[in-house]
Amino acid sequence: MNSQPTANSYLTGDIPGSGGVIKESAEDFLVEEIPLYQPTGEGEHLYVEIEKRGITTLEAIRRIARVLAIQERDIGYAGMKDAKGITRQTLSIPRVKPEQFTGVEIPGIRILSAIRHRNKLKLGHLAGNRFRLVIRGVAAGAAERAKAVLGILAKRGVPNIFGPQRYGIQGNSHLIGRALLCGDHQGAIDSIIGDTSAITDERWQAAIEAYRRGELATSLGLFPNSCRTERDILQRLADRPDKPDKALHALNPRMKSLYLSAWQSALFDKMVRQRINALDQLETGDLAWKHVNGACFLVEDAATEAPRAAAFEISPSGPLFGASMTWPGGEVKLREEQALAAEGLTPAGPANGWPQRVEGARRPLRVPLLDCSSTADGPDLVVGFTLPKGSYATAVLREVMKDW
Repeated sequence: MNSQPTANSYLTGDIPGSGGVIKESAEDFLVEEIPLYQPTGEGEHLYVEIEKRGITTLEAIRRIARVLAIQERDIGYAGMKDAKGITRQTLSIPRVKPEQFTGVEIPGIRILSAIRHRNKLKLGHLAGNRFRLVIRGVAAGAAERAKAVLGILAKRGVPNIFGPQRYGIQGNSHLIGRALLCGDHQGAIDSIIGDTSAITDERWQAAIEAYRRGELATSLGLFPNSCRTERDILQRLADRPDKPDKALHALNPRMKSLYLSAWQSALFDKMVRQRINALDQLETGDLAWKHVNGACFLVEDAATEAPRAAAFEISPSGPLFGASMTWPGGEVKLREEQALAAEGLTPAGPANGWPQRVEGARRPLRVPLLDCSSTADGPDLVVGFTLPKGSYATAVLREVMKDW
């Protein structure tokens, strides 16, 4: 995860990066969900469009659930958004009235609209996301370089990596996921508590050090209140230090799913990097992804399907490993089996089989880039673009900036 990038790490590796920094302020990272459909105005669910600042989607859900005195699990959402930046997204809330939000102040959240609809929002119920991003302190000529990079990405596609935001503050969510997958309860807790080298907050560092010394009560007292997962686990572990499996019951099911998904994501990112210079080229044995509907089919003759790939109708897909994942053929299948073997796993999963939460799927190795622009603003660079659901702005930024 932390290997140094080279020119070969990028699809646009022959174009120098802009450099600079992102997310210096919330206004530098604006995201707006593009809905898959509009609410009808009637039904038991209230579709609430929010603008959140400086908090994750899950934290926004927690705060709204607390104000309305309802269960977090009852609130639906179409996409996960991280804490940095300003995001406009829609949540669905059952059995509440629009006037319940009148005059309500929720830190970090502004209510933009509330309209009724028949069904609960579920993950993936969006068409895409529109981004406006500011990169501060870029190199000379950055706007021209960015324009060239975006032009290539618009033609060949964006490498569909998950990127660093998928792996948590400490960059190790995939390691937690692997430990959970393999039934390594103590290893999962160790990774959740984390490593002092990944943290700059001194009190947080002291909490981790106390845990490593076995001083669980001291560690619990030092952990910041914002470290909700760590504190819940430590509380249970302090009562039964010999039962790490019981302590993990404190994990919110959504968090457990995120950790397991991060493990899947890390292996997918490796497969993207393997084919970084050929993301728009099919191989015989590939499972080709149809961008119109997300269906896949086995490529029996790569030359026959090449024109469809060139037209961005189809793309090669990669694995999100799990019980229900469809396997490719030929050399493509062999490479995916080798990626699993490096994790000590087989297509059948861990010893006890794949967990229920790890169903598996295919994911395109590249995605289309639309409505892209780059503009110089003094020493800074402003870029704008639209991506389909499930893909990340950082996949574009890493090609533009060449910094990670």
